[in-house]
Amino acid sequence: MSPQERSAPRRRNPRGQGQVLKAQLVDAAAKLLATLDQPETLTLRQVAREVGVAPASIYSHFSDLSALVQHVLRLRYEEMARLMDEAARSAQDPPADLVARCAAYVRWGVSQPGHYRTLFGGRMPADLVPGSAHGAGAEPFGALVASLAAAARGGRRRSSTEEQWQAGLMLWTALHGLVSLYNDHGNLPWPPLDELIADVVSLHTDRPAAEISALLNQHEE
Repeated sequence: MSPQERSAPRRRNPRGQGQVLKAQLVDAAAKLLATLDQPETLTLRQVAREVGVAPASIYSHFSDLSALVQHVLRLRYEEMARLMDEAARSAQDPPADLVARCAAYVRWGVSQPGHYRTLFGGRMPADLVPGSAHGAGAEPFGALVASLAAAARGGRRRSSTEEQWQAGLMLWTALHGLVSLYNDHGNLPWPPLDELIADVVSLHTDRPAAEISALLNQHEE
């Protein structure tokens, strides 16, 4: 039995506290998805064992494993979107808004590598996690697209909605690559994370990296 599968005996929740059990199931599933070497092998039995209940208890809250995993995904997307929105709340202009959103995304991904893998690891089978399960990611991505469209200048400024969407996709691809490589190859002699963020945003906005770095420093103050 792996360390993740061991758990202390669990007290039965008092009558009327079913939502407590639901929260515990969600937390357990999120933890296992973030820590298992092969998260795609997750089972309801593992979740039940982590909480200390019979597997049948899960069906009072989730119809199957897919419903539970999709609930976890939605919560992670909401968490990521909230952090990006909060980071950009004090931004005084479009470049500051974009820098804040990109920095929040990268820092969350680096500080929560397991949860980031849950969203973007791409290892979950389609019958368990259909493409529609990632619909909650449309909101933070849409905000990133709009922010980039407002902040870009020169040759990076796009006019049509389709061009703006593609530009946002390329920026997100770069940010995702940065987080994934940073998490998977942390032993490399990486430059400071803020320097990397500044270089990526500079490349996608036609703004000097020094300008982006200054905005990052303002955001940290």
